[in-house]
Amino acid sequence: MKIETKKAKFRQPLYLESGRLLEPWEIIYETYGELNEDKSNVILITHALSGSHHAAGKYSENDKKPGWWDDLIGDGKAVDTKKFFVISTNVIGSCFGSTSPLHPITPGSNQRYGLKFPVITIKDMVKAQKILLDSLGITKLKAVIGGSMGGMQALRFAVEYPNFTENIIALATTYQTRPGVIAVNKIMKDAIIADPEFKNGNYNPIEIKEKGLRGLEIARMIGFLGYLNPKTFDKKFGREYIKTDGMFELFGRFQVESYLEYNGANFPKWFDPLSYIYILKAISLFDISRGYISFSDALSNISDKLHLISFKGDTLFYPEE
Repeated sequence: MKIETKKAKFRQPLYLESGRLLEPWEIIYETYGELNEDKSNVILITHALSGSHHAAGKYSENDKKPGWWDDLIGDGKAVDTKKFFVISTNVIGSCFGSTSPLHPITPGSNQRYGLKFPVITIKDMVKAQKILLDSLGITKLKAVIGGSMGGMQALRFAVEYPNFTENIIALATTYQTRPGVIAVNKIMKDAIIADPEFKNGNYNPIEIKEKGLRGLEIARMIGFLGYLNPKTFDKKFGREYIKTDGMFELFGRFQVESYLEYNGANFPKWFDPLSYIYILKAISLFDISRGYISFSDALSNISDKLHLISFKGDTLFYPEE
């Protein structure tokens, strides 16, 4: 499978839903497979909260893991890269190369955006993707496929750009973020900003990767309570205790606690706290009907084939959503 990583830079303003703008701005993306002559074999992959543009394959044999959706994308797989040209972007606001709070306010400046970065919405993410596709001369997609926040992007694509894609495949997502999820996002955000080492967003990113950020670690552990079904915790860990910890030691740990600690401690090594806060905000703000008279008015815009896939045990986005 042919893999290419590219960055597109735009001098034209990206007008945001908030009324603010980004200028200039850039978006990093990865492609898999070969684009056919009439550019009619394109599939867009959209990622979840902590995902990136690296959706499939390995850059080298030394990589520990392939891209996050490698089981789905590749030669002879469900999204067959022998047949389709797959594009996976990193959303604006994220920390893997697209314009984000980590970028300088003006090119060449030493002053980065930090908390001065504008609030980004799912609609803004999709708008940036559409501008990228237009710049590549792509006038029609075979499909947009995404799960969780990626599913939100897929749905927003269907509403904002009818007839641009043949199929929308949205997995484990919602049309509108419910209050319970917004509440959890609030707790995760507050855990990060309450950490003194967050320094009001003026921290050194390299130091965070090296030393960690306890607030971000806690936020990640909280997030896992929604990412995994309670029955998964039961099946995977039960009530087993860490063998090296004494059961009657105050800070002795169950295996499930050790699992959360491990994932929390590793998270700051590869994901940025500012990006996490901004993307949480985008998820909380998501409402497919915003900008339309009603929910049904928004849905009436959809002309693509819409495929909604939910999971019975999903506690983050319920199947009925």
